Amino acid sequence: MKALRIIRDEHRALAAVLHGLLYLVRQTRDKGAPPNYPVLSAMLYYIDAFPERFHHPKEDRYLFPLLRARAPDSAAVLDALATEHRTGAEKLRSLMQAFVRYREAGEPEFMPFAEAVEAYAEFHWLHMRTEETKVLPAAERCLTTGDWEAIDAAFTGHTDPMLGVEPGVQWSQLFTRIANLAPPPIGVGPERQEA
Repeated sequence: MKALRIIRDEHRALAAVLHGLLYLVRQTRDKGAPPNYPVLSAMLYYIDAFPERFHHPKEDRYLFPLLRARAPDSAAVLDALATEHRTGAEKLRSLMQAFVRYREAGEPEFMPFAEAVEAYAEFHWLHMRTEETKVLPAAERCLTTGDWEAIDAAFTGHTDPMLGVEPGVQWSQLFTRIANLAPPPIGVGPERQEA
């Protein structure tokens, strides 16, 4: 059941990025901190590239179908989560568009961007909570050793053919880049001076 640890670790990493994103937005909103566009951009790229293109598709393709077969009573929650995966991609597109408008137009576009960040983070935390409190415990109870072998292979064995590296290495490097760019307390990057 290596996949369970991986899924939970991936949720924690995404939660850390979301917390960091909210922190930066709130620093600008509440304390007038200047925008840190490189960090915001890296965080949004991480959210797009990792959960939306990598993590959710593996859940949809491997974990959810096997759980649906072994625990038919989980169908409603799995349907809802699959719908949320699609909705999350749409919400992320809106968030990315709000960021571009903010980066290009500045302060007049800050509040729509801040609201999009808050809404996306809340949406994703509820989504992850459902997976962690309903889906993963059901998977632990119902899936067979053979099921877990297939799921573990999917979550641990894939490499990115375009990059020639394991995706985990790619995401770890991006996460490290975010930490190195972000100011304390969310990272170890340089302190930002207020405008």
